[in-house]
Amino acid sequence: MTPDRFLARRVAVALALALGLAAAQAQTAASAASAPAGSSPAKRELAKRLLALQQPGFDALSRSLVEGPARQLLASAEPVLRNQVAADKREAVAKQLQDEARKYVDDATPAVRKRAQELAQSQVLPALEEKYTEDELRQIVTFYESAAYKKMQQVQPQVDQGLQQKLVADMSPAVEGKARALQATMAKLLGVPAQPGAASGAGGNGAAGSGLKPPPPRPAAPAASKP
Repeated sequence: MTPDRFLARRVAVALALALGLAAAQAQTAASAASAPAGSSPAKRELAKRLLALQQPGFDALSRSLVEGPARQLLASAEPVLRNQVAADKREAVAKQLQDEARKYVDDATPAVRKRAQELAQSQVLPALEEKYTEDELRQIVTFYESAAYKKMQQVQPQVDQGLQQKLVADMSPAVEGKARALQATMAKLLGVPAQPGAASGAGGNGAAGSGLKPPPPRPAAPAASKP
């Protein structure tokens, strides 16, 4: 190897080392700037683990945000489907509506989920480091990763469902009675007759679904007689 080539190689190696060191220092500075005061590598690692454990909740939130408009649109379409679509075509049209809503959800969810992940990294992760001590994060992570918590996730929905069914069975008569009384009061204030039994059913929007019957149209005034 000639002296010139040897020197050029040494310069290239030195330059690469210098660039690598500068990049590492920049990355360290960026991490330090994003980490709250009082944080540490161990604390950040715990916060990252807790964030990862919360990911299913972020995914559910993203999907719920996307599905909300679809549910509202399907609910709005139901009376139109029932009243304006021929009976022999309702099933096919209903399936088309469901398919279109499903396509919308599948198309929109990934972008919302990705944004939720980005916000979790930029906002939730620093907040976890700021709001909790390292020991608190360790306790929370230990609980979330425990077999007891995983069992609770499986058992709790069954427990909640049992409570809901019992509560509905016990309190429906009382709630329906109060709803009928409210229906009668609202009808009196509006000056319209109440439809019996409508308060306990699934009401819609407007007078037709509220159990309040609109008054009949007033008769036209008689034409003035000519003198």
